[in-house]
Amino acid sequence: MNKKLSFVLASILVLSLILAGCAPAAPVTEVVEATAIPATEAPAPTEAPTTRPAPANVNLILATTTSTQDSGLLDVLIPMFEAEYGYVVQTVAVGSGAAIKMGQEGNADVLLVHSPAAEKTFMADGWGKDRSLIMHNDFIVVGPEADPAGIKGLTAAEAFAKIFAAGTEKPESVVFVARADESGTSTKELGIWKKAELDPAGSKPAWYVETGQGMGASLTIASEKGGYILADRATYLANKANLSLVILSEGDNSLLNIYHVMTVDTAKWPKVNYQGATDFMSFMLSETTQAEIEKFGVDKYGQSLFIPDGTKTDADYGL
Repeated sequence: MNKKLSFVLASILVLSLILAGCAPAAPVTEVVEATAIPATEAPAPTEAPTTRPAPANVNLILATTTSTQDSGLLDVLIPMFEAEYGYVVQTVAVGSGAAIKMGQEGNADVLLVHSPAAEKTFMADGWGKDRSLIMHNDFIVVGPEADPAGIKGLTAAEAFAKIFAAGTEKPESVVFVARADESGTSTKELGIWKKAELDPAGSKPAWYVETGQGMGASLTIASEKGGYILADRATYLANKANLSLVILSEGDNSLLNIYHVMTVDTAKWPKVNYQGATDFMSFMLSETTQAEIEKFGVDKYGQSLFIPDGTKTDADYGL
């Protein structure tokens, strides 16, 4: 009996050991050491592009001269201004006199003109609030290559005197084309006649033809008639390929052609877009725009059609 009991107990012990050996081991959770994954380096922050707040009034009326339009300068500058400042510009290209009148009537927000005496009157009478010198070019006297009045190389006043004399002696041989539109060019022309102590605009001889039109159109008429005309150099060069006219008188100080920007005074016309006008003035005076003015025309004509004057004042030209 004791032997049987011993056997049973031994069997149980062996069975227990077998079962213990065969029992599945407790699952071992493998601890995987985390490997640091290198973070993608964030790009260095860049400055947000400078954006101007949208203007309260996006519509801006610019009254200017035909020379800035006919030369092609505004075709370059206006898109730049609109893109940078967010305005939509309506350009009205007329003579300086008509542009100034638009300002007086509150029909323009900003003026770009070249008639210094009329501009000073505009400012003195309270129509304008700000006025800044922007650029200049010069006037030239052009005419047929045959030069029937013999003015080549003379000063403007001397040239006009010879044209007048030739027209008086042989009116069929000479034509002088005048814009007669109160533009800066027309004002300059009348001033030269006055300096020569002559007044064909008053006496209106047959050889003195008044167009009442802009610079480009008047140059075309002069070319068709084989006549003389006072023109700004920029418009002449821009149209030269289509004209039978050559430069006969240039370079004297009386032919300087100076452009200013003027804003319209809100005290006279409260509804004008004064913010837009001052933005346009700032744009025209900026280094970028002045550089654009300086290079305008160089690639096509071998010379700049306008000289930037943003760092100068009227005193530099004795105005």
